[in-house]
Amino acid sequence: MASKMRAAVFLGKGKIGLREVDRPEPGVGEALVRVTLTTICGTDVHILKGEYPVAPGRIVGHEPVGVIERLGNAITGYEVGERVIVGAITPCGQCNSCLDGRPSQCRGRLMGGWRFGNTIDGCQAEFVLVPDAMANLSPVPDELTDEQVLMCPDIMSTGLSGAESGGVRIGDVVAVFAQGPIGLCATAGARLRGASRIIVVDCIAERLKLAKTLGADEALDYDKADPVDAIMNLTNGRGVDVAIEALGKQQTFEWGLRTLKPGGVLSSLGVYSGKLSIPLDALAAGLGDHTIRTTLCPGGRERMRRLMSIVQSGRMDLRSFVTHRFTLDRIEEAYELFANQKDNVIKVAITP
Repeated sequence: MASKMRAAVFLGKGKIGLREVDRPEPGVGEALVRVTLTTICGTDVHILKGEYPVAPGRIVGHEPVGVIERLGNAITGYEVGERVIVGAITPCGQCNSCLDGRPSQCRGRLMGGWRFGNTIDGCQAEFVLVPDAMANLSPVPDELTDEQVLMCPDIMSTGLSGAESGGVRIGDVVAVFAQGPIGLCATAGARLRGASRIIVVDCIAERLKLAKTLGADEALDYDKADPVDAIMNLTNGRGVDVAIEALGKQQTFEWGLRTLKPGGVLSSLGVYSGKLSIPLDALAAGLGDHTIRTTLCPGGRERMRRLMSIVQSGRMDLRSFVTHRFTLDRIEEAYELFANQKDNVIKVAITP
């Protein structure tokens, strides 16, 4: 009889519940990781709400921190018992997209190389089966705790990629729209890339305050003033070099376009669940030399190593993002809190 484990399973629109399921066994090139810490992402909420198509019965979650439990055949360089993280995106390293320098778009599937909790079972469970393990298992330095690296698999990688894809240069003025976990990391990423002025937009006072600790120079509450007018006034009508959209809403997307300088870059990180339109005037009728760049969270072993090195250096400390902690048997309570943004939640930590 197969061994069992507990897991958070998508049961249909509006319902994710804890179930007992078969524990997977690693095949060739795979690894079984015992999950020691994970979290809930905004994308998981899209799944819960039926806004992103995932088959009922799928184990959700894509941000694992854990310990290698078993290794499949053909894996070298790793040991059972080793602490690891795995990126939300698990590139194979062999397909056309990977070999073309686009590992996030691995195998050209919908949402690229995002498989955990999408096309294969995810990590909100006691164990997770990691595909293409040698390309995706990244050892955790001994001096770093699980909570210190919890944001690396997705939130930190995605947020920093907003600044990277936007091509933020030394001396740039950058606006970041929405200061959820990804937007906060985008703010930190803009600082790391050398922006001289960072303007953030949100309506939650606690998040605007936290953004200041991560590098924001001005924090705008869009409930109190029109952010486009405010940003254009702050830049003396010039606009920003790079606008980063970190929510996935029509309004924030438009705000980003409307605050760009001619030739500016809109770096879009949001997951859009409805129709997205581009206003003609905001795009200067297509004549403004604007660039719109979308990005899927970079994953893979080397990306995770680099992110952990930033944490290890002390240049980013994201432990304050974890505002609530739950055990796996309280997963439904955790989703209720996170999906409805109660009690000033930023991120939840789930301990299987």
